[in-house]
Amino acid sequence: MTKTAPLLDVSGLTLKIGGSGRTVVNDVSFQVFPGEIVGIVGESGSGKTLAARAVMGFIPPAVRQDGGTIRFDGQDVMAMSGKDLRTMRGSKVGMVFQEPMTSLNPSMLIGRQLDEGLALHRKLDAPARRALILDMLKSVGLRDPEGALTAYPHQFSGGMRQRIMLASVMLLKPALLLADEPTTALDAVVQRDVMELMVELTKANDTAVLLISHDLGMVARYCSRIVVMCQGDVVEQGQSEDILARPRHPYTRKLLSAMPHRLPARLVPEAKTPIVAVRDLVVEYPGRQGFFRKGEAKRALHGISLDVQPGEVVAVVGGSGSGKTTLGQSIAGLVKPAGGEIRFNGKPIARSETAYWDYRLNCQMVFQDPYSSLDPRMTVQQLVAEPLRLVPDMSPADRKARVAEVLTEVGLGDGFAERYPHELSGGQRQRIAIARAIVRRPSFVIADEPVSALDVTVRAQVLELFDELQKKHGFSCLFISHDLGVVEQVADRVIVMQDGKIVEEGHRDDIFDNPQHPYTQKLLAAVPGLESTGEGGVRLFWRRAENDKAITG
Repeated sequence: MTKTAPLLDVSGLTLKIGGSGRTVVNDVSFQVFPGEIVGIVGESGSGKTLAARAVMGFIPPAVRQDGGTIRFDGQDVMAMSGKDLRTMRGSKVGMVFQEPMTSLNPSMLIGRQLDEGLALHRKLDAPARRALILDMLKSVGLRDPEGALTAYPHQFSGGMRQRIMLASVMLLKPALLLADEPTTALDAVVQRDVMELMVELTKANDTAVLLISHDLGMVARYCSRIVVMCQGDVVEQGQSEDILARPRHPYTRKLLSAMPHRLPARLVPEAKTPIVAVRDLVVEYPGRQGFFRKGEAKRALHGISLDVQPGEVVAVVGGSGSGKTTLGQSIAGLVKPAGGEIRFNGKPIARSETAYWDYRLNCQMVFQDPYSSLDPRMTVQQLVAEPLRLVPDMSPADRKARVAEVLTEVGLGDGFAERYPHELSGGQRQRIAIARAIVRRPSFVIADEPVSALDVTVRAQVLELFDELQKKHGFSCLFISHDLGVVEQVADRVIVMQDGKIVEEGHRDDIFDNPQHPYTQKLLAAVPGLESTGEGGVRLFWRRAENDKAITG
């Protein structure tokens, strides 16, 4: 860097939980220079978010600083008065949070929320503030900035909400932007658009960025330097290319090895009768009703047709709103189709109560968020045993034995049987969700974003577990995901959806290596990959040649 004085200088920062005295951030030191983008990576519980929040004085009341200093623009943050901290927050240091729906007030209009910071930190009259807000909303890509001012957060998609959150922060042109997992819940194209928008806005204002993420591909693409944290400690830091190509610490190598990678292709023979056949499936949602009018129905699926062969893993990919989750839920019987047909083992499931009953017993679903799909009042034993209630002639002792067997299969012993969901980690909860889905030994499983909320290493463990169980029990799978790296690892065949329609489908290698549809090409171009260098490290690469240019610094 040409500027030798760091904008942010964190030295020896130690944070402890007041009551227990447990150290959650231990002797952490790093620097951020003006205009630089620095990434902090690590698993959940590594302390990366706490370290970043400490920069703004946002540590929880139960956490106390036990050592070290945080200096922003030469000032000691921990020694600042409440008034000085309020002046710094927003005007000099801004923060973009992981989930914009929790950081935007759902009861306030967007215009009022964007005006708050300007009114507090800038001596401008209302018309001048409004003009700045409209210009910023145009800059972040909102089609109707005027209309957005009188709208509420729930009226926007996740990507649009994140753009609005970014606009609210960048309105004040802060010198430092803290971005905490800003794209975790977004699909590939929206993720790229939000990140490149953030880079564009920060470069225009010479704003430095501290990016907190577990997405190593994104960090490698955008950050000039990387800080690796593990259980509160900084285990390694340096230039991005050096860290990725020549990782020195075992934990960094573990993170890199856990990135999804393409496995050798499987050739799944085409059976005479597919396990599941979908023909011309249509799903519509009713429009908003009025006193004197009936709202126009919105069509979510436009005549979808697909086959899943016995033992095959078919991945469905697409952006938010493409209809992939609606497709999975309608096949599972959770959403009633407006038209079309679903066949299981060649039999239409809607024409016979017996056929439908057989299908529902043999079709199970793994949901995206296990914490919301697992009843918090039930123990693990009760949760996993629930699907066995309808198995004829199965005694309570047999049910208990089957639950113990499947818990062992998913890597959890008997000690977990009497625990409740809140006593488990995210990865353990997802293992329970998988155990519940396979305990009946179904022939067809629908997995809806089953690893999107998990850390890199936990995700790798769950994917490996899922692969082992699929091979052992031979069930077919419809795997729904927006993570193309995960799809590349698990899928035999890929279906690409856009606006409720299938735009391309084919063998995994054909889709990834030679995509034909422009939307598929756009999806693949949005996602950088990491490939092994053979020396314990990785390098950044692009699946599409037109994007073979990293954006760093």
